[in-house]
Amino acid sequence: MADKKKNDKKTTEETKKASAAAAKSAKESDAKNKESKKEAAKKEAAKKEAAKKEAAKKEAAKKEAAKKEAAKKEAAKKEAAKKAKDSGKKTSITGNLKRLGGALLAKMARGGTAELRSHAEEVNRLNVFPVPDGDTGDNMAMTIESGIAAIEKLETDDIAEVMTELSQGMLLGARGNSGVILSQFFAGVASGFADSKEVDPKTLGEALELGVKQAYSTVMTPTEGTILTVAREAVEYAVSKITPQTTIKSFFNNFVSEMHASVERTPEILPALKAAGVVDSGGAGLFYIMDGFNKVLNGKKVADEVIPEDAHAKAPITVSGKFDADSVMTYGYCTELLVQLQNSKCEPEKYDVDALRAFLAELGDSIVAFKTGSIVKIHVHTLTPEKVLGHMREVGEFLTVKIENMSLQHTEQTADEQKTDTPDAPVSSFKISAPLVNAKQYGVVAVTNGEGIDALFHELGADETVRGGQTNNPSAKDFLDAFEKINAHNIFVYPNNSNILLAAQQAAGIYERSKIYVIPSKSIGTGYVALATMDFESETPEDIIDAANAAMDSVVCGYISPAIRDTQINGLDIKNGDTIGIVGKEIIVANESRAEASVELATKLLGTDHFMLTIFCGKDVDAAECVLLEDMIKKTNPSAEIYTIDAGQEVYPFIFIAE
Repeated sequence: MADKKKNDKKTTEETKKASAAAAKSAKESDAKNKESKKEAAKKEAAKKEAAKKEAAKKEAAKKEAAKKEAAKKEAAKKEAAKKAKDSGKKTSITGNLKRLGGALLAKMARGGTAELRSHAEEVNRLNVFPVPDGDTGDNMAMTIESGIAAIEKLETDDIAEVMTELSQGMLLGARGNSGVILSQFFAGVASGFADSKEVDPKTLGEALELGVKQAYSTVMTPTEGTILTVAREAVEYAVSKITPQTTIKSFFNNFVSEMHASVERTPEILPALKAAGVVDSGGAGLFYIMDGFNKVLNGKKVADEVIPEDAHAKAPITVSGKFDADSVMTYGYCTELLVQLQNSKCEPEKYDVDALRAFLAELGDSIVAFKTGSIVKIHVHTLTPEKVLGHMREVGEFLTVKIENMSLQHTEQTADEQKTDTPDAPVSSFKISAPLVNAKQYGVVAVTNGEGIDALFHELGADETVRGGQTNNPSAKDFLDAFEKINAHNIFVYPNNSNILLAAQQAAGIYERSKIYVIPSKSIGTGYVALATMDFESETPEDIIDAANAAMDSVVCGYISPAIRDTQINGLDIKNGDTIGIVGKEIIVANESRAEASVELATKLLGTDHFMLTIFCGKDVDAAECVLLEDMIKKTNPSAEIYTIDAGQEVYPFIFIAE
């Protein structure tokens, strides 16, 4: 029994030992499994980290390769542009040049612009009337200078791209009828280059023919013996001389030589030119442009190949107002920017100008924003210009910046008189698509010339006035800027000068946000009467236009001007220094005395079934002379009602409006 108990105890102990050993073994096995799993997880994590680093390395390498490729392409682009420019310089004196590229065309355009600018005053003096209001040379020069500004930053030999930017810059900068016709001529040529990177003489001739066609279509009733004739005859001649052997150089030689001959023939076509002893000024301006083109092509020196930066900028604002440490900013800053969108910051081709306008609207008013290619032009009145600058730095870099304190400007009247935008910026996309919000039904833009006229037209209902007149014609862009400031569905425009009418119509054709109606007011007097009788209660815009035309038909206007040369016109023997009286396109009075000439003109106007005479007294007429003239006219015409206005207009001492 004892042995049995001893054996059972031994068995129990052995079982316990075996169980303990098994438990220990299981525990050790479990620990090993956990360690193994932990090690496997660690290895997996390391593997994933290595894969991640490898992927990042590959991505970095990919980006670096893309960066190098982009740099390579940019270097190639710059090298191509350099070669194009060098090619332009070399081929400009090569007689067998068979194809014309964009780089050489840009160089020729700069030469043509410089040549015209150097002869602008000569062209200005080619005036049928011997009065100091000739501005054709300046208008054409400022028009093509706006085109040159548009291509200044281009680095391409693509002739379609160069010509498109050049012509669109000219369309915006077009001034005066001659400038508008010139811009349309270039626009037609641009359409002929649309599918070409370079052109041969045949394509060049076809494009010039399109230019002539578009220029003629600009004028409702084309007059021969003008710039239109000169362009047409020169193109017809050059095209007729094209043979398989024709080069770009020989084509232009034929083109320019015939253009000169055509200009010389204009007095034989227009009797008024022959009587005045002058050739057509617009034709002469076109000749100087193309002569400059040809001089560059032939390696000859033009008058001045450097176009002044401010060639078409107006006089700077003169400010004598006060803004010191105690002043309060009330009117904000007139902020204008020209921004080059950057590929590294945005996608220029997808840049949303409407979104930009919405952003600017949150910061200020008087907003104008355009985009051409990768360039954006901005104008805004704001108290926080730094926000505008910061916003635009996120997408590009500044080409030009102008920020002016409008509170300072507001204290000085001359600031209002001379207020102007920066020179016309290069713009390709003129269409403004942002919808109107809370717009009124009607708005009015009027061209004025003189502080008194400006104030008067505002009193009569003009929302915006554009400063202009003889020797100071506004551009199409000036009208576009005025349209953008008016929140109206229908806008009526009073050009008030026959030489501004086409620029107003060109702007009207470009603008999309509102319906633009150009009232054909060809003088400040007819515009004054039409605006004074405007009735916004009329049922339709057409009713307002009909009433304006009826009002203008009921008046006759006359101008008093000094004569600047001897001539014989309309049976009158006019001497330099005489005073002449003009009605429409006729000189009907000439006298050594300004007072006597003025009384004679007024009497003739009142003798045409009119009894009320309004006299606009010019900038250089003092109050005493104005009162004296009123008394003299009253003595000769006792039944007339006479009113005088201190209008302050340039050029003409007196403007008469007989109703």
